Amino acid sequence: MIGKLKFYPAVITAKCAYLGIRLLNRSSGTSFAGMTALKICPDFLKYCSKYVKKHIVTITGTNGKSTTSGLIAHILETANQKVIHNLKGANMLTGVANVFALEIEPLKRFDYAVIESDEAYLTKLYDYMKSDYLVVTNLFRDQLDRYGELNTTAGFIKNAIDKNPDLKLILNADDPIVATFNKTKYAVYYGFENVEYDCTYEHKSNAPSEIFNCSCGEELKYSKQFFAQQGHYYCPKCGYKRPGCNYPADVKVFNDYSIITVKNRGLSFEFKVNLTGLYNAYNALAAIAFAFENGLNQDEIQKALDTYHAIFGRTEKRIINGNQTLIQLIKNPTGASEVLKTVDLNSNIVIAINDNYADGRDISWLWDSDFEQLKNAQKLVITSGTRANDMALRLKYAGIAQEKIIIEPNIKKAIDKATMNGKTTILPSYTALLKLTKESK
Repeated sequence: MIGKLKFYPAVITAKCAYLGIRLLNRSSGTSFAGMTALKICPDFLKYCSKYVKKHIVTITGTNGKSTTSGLIAHILETANQKVIHNLKGANMLTGVANVFALEIEPLKRFDYAVIESDEAYLTKLYDYMKSDYLVVTNLFRDQLDRYGELNTTAGFIKNAIDKNPDLKLILNADDPIVATFNKTKYAVYYGFENVEYDCTYEHKSNAPSEIFNCSCGEELKYSKQFFAQQGHYYCPKCGYKRPGCNYPADVKVFNDYSIITVKNRGLSFEFKVNLTGLYNAYNALAAIAFAFENGLNQDEIQKALDTYHAIFGRTEKRIINGNQTLIQLIKNPTGASEVLKTVDLNSNIVIAINDNYADGRDISWLWDSDFEQLKNAQKLVITSGTRANDMALRLKYAGIAQEKIIIEPNIKKAIDKATMNGKTTILPSYTALLKLTKESK
């Protein structure tokens, strides 16, 4: 009861704190208000659920959380649903509390909450806020100093699932770890049956793939392997194999978009997705599966896909210094390698790498990422951020001529140098992206 009495004072104080930091231009404001609310009312998130009338939807996984949650939120909004969503990708408890603290009003209610959650924080989120749906995108090796190996990350998610008695799962069948999360819950699967490319960039990657063993101990084999461990796997010893999909799909990947044909209850539906790369086709398929599962139709989904704009560094397009600029977050070997396939080698390229806590202190992932894809870059290649020198060394070993590489640790100066000289691609780590966003306003 005492905690509940603190709830509205926490909301009011958080809103005031947000206004203060925005007026002082001290922060992007994605977590500070939430931090304030949780400080005043530690159970703050527990009392937020009553503001959601229909469903709370959580999205987690290594790559694609922000894009998948953004697509789901936009599909629901396009279908005239009122949605609360941590749009800017702050996905720890403070970030989730932040969006509720700023959006909540006494008489205001939402139909859906769409919450992107950090894998390690999902179980903590479920301590306070139960979810109706959990969408899991994939699990790749990511920030070993924070998450440990893949089994540790999988354990975080499994513990969260076990805490949520009525949770419905929407799982990527093509990921051999994600596909095992259905043990105790209702689950539906999405995945690709066939992948075809009609694009100018090289779709193969030299990045190392993880090796997975079946529960019987035998190494999994693949009849089709799309990228990293995503594909059609099977165990030659015990017969275990990729589960059948409730929402199977074929995809044709073009330079700037994909055509996805999804089956739903025996009928085929075609969608155009205006996002780059197979990795974004997976994100779109996850969102489409969720939408079908919640009764939305093809027209509603396609209308949302047509009007969706990538956010906060996830294939985000901007005009900076008068020139077209594409911003693509990179943060781990698999995600970076998929992005690197799609880079326009005729653009100026800025790679901004920091090693702050939110990025992960361990930057060994740079050496597992396929930067060799950039060896034919035609224009400026600028390394920036706190690890600009390390990134320059990595590019040297990737085969890029040293005279082409410019080291500029100051991110603003690096971006200005590139964008004042034409079309630019920026590849930042997470906190470098935050810095870029602040500097380019």
